[in-house]
Amino acid sequence: MRLRNLARVAAVSAAVALAITGCSSGGDDDGGSNASGGDKACDLIIGFVGPQTGDNAALGINISNGAQLAVDQYNEKNADCKVTLKKFDSEGKPEKASTVVPEVVQDEKIIGVVGPAFSGETKATGPTFEEAGLPIISASATNPALSENGWKIFHRVLGSDNAQGPQAAKYIKDDLKASKVYVVDDASEYGKGLADIVKKDLGSAVVKSQTIQDGQTDFSAVVTDIRSSGATAVYFGGYYDEAGLLRKQLSQAGGQSITMIAGDGVKDVKFIDGAGAAAAEGTIVTCPCLPPEKAPGTFFDDYKKAFSADPSTYSAEAFDAATVFLDGIADGKKTRAEMLEFVNSYDKQGITKQVKFDDKGEVADKGVWAYKFEGGKIVALKEIK
Repeated sequence: MRLRNLARVAAVSAAVALAITGCSSGGDDDGGSNASGGDKACDLIIGFVGPQTGDNAALGINISNGAQLAVDQYNEKNADCKVTLKKFDSEGKPEKASTVVPEVVQDEKIIGVVGPAFSGETKATGPTFEEAGLPIISASATNPALSENGWKIFHRVLGSDNAQGPQAAKYIKDDLKASKVYVVDDASEYGKGLADIVKKDLGSAVVKSQTIQDGQTDFSAVVTDIRSSGATAVYFGGYYDEAGLLRKQLSQAGGQSITMIAGDGVKDVKFIDGAGAAAAEGTIVTCPCLPPEKAPGTFFDDYKKAFSADPSTYSAEAFDAATVFLDGIADGKKTRAEMLEFVNSYDKQGITKQVKFDDKGEVADKGVWAYKFEGGKIVALKEIK
């Protein structure tokens, strides 16, 4: 659908949504969230946009599962007035997201979206969401420029790379004591953006930098350049698929002692599949995300029971993002305009942080953690202060 038609879609969506009737909440608030009570909105949908298939699907599935858990727990307490999570697979690619998001905005029952998951697809689809007036809360898109577009619908429940990049550089200098760092990025909106920030903060410690491409599998030239540069550490801005292969080939070429550091796009055990267990060991990743085992209450156990797997990168943040919309539905918000106003004024404690958005959609709590691949697992090391 062309963008100029989306305003008409939004108008129709609002009209249909106004006709949706609410269900009485009965007495006590049983919404599974901190809603104020009143008439709950029924038969509504929360959308999810992100990869469910493709090279980086694991990250998207972590997120959609976190949102699904929040919806399932809400529905257990509101069996007479359930909410649906409808998933739209972007494959993590901006061009694919641009084809599925028009479907999202045309569905008048969708009054909020968890996502998009990646920065590139968020940049590509933000104008479409904005024209439709459909509020979005990303649990994972970290490129700083996303909040500078003037989109009223944009929110993210984590800190941007303006927080992660400097903290990663600080860890490299203070904890790893690395004075010669080679920086690699994958040319993506996320990977290049994060790597550029790290390079700036590392300053003279950067001995050289290189760009690889999404889907690249042969890193022999880059590996040779890294080894000849004298670098003792490699920083990678991108996703786990390419990072794993780069780590594997660097180790095979005799560079096992060169420490790899990467951003949150590499924080998944799938990295080990690409690198191999021995090569992956000791790799450091940073993430503006809470270690899921530190989430309060029963979140960790509930997630594991529901999906037969431990929660991973951004599962808890997605739970918080979905909960904002569920709180709005429990509070009787039936239209996108009402939901957007509700999200903009939201101020409640989630499982990862106090969730409150400024006028650009950013949260105040921008904590960044360092993690390490150790014994086939991702182990939380410390919050970088």
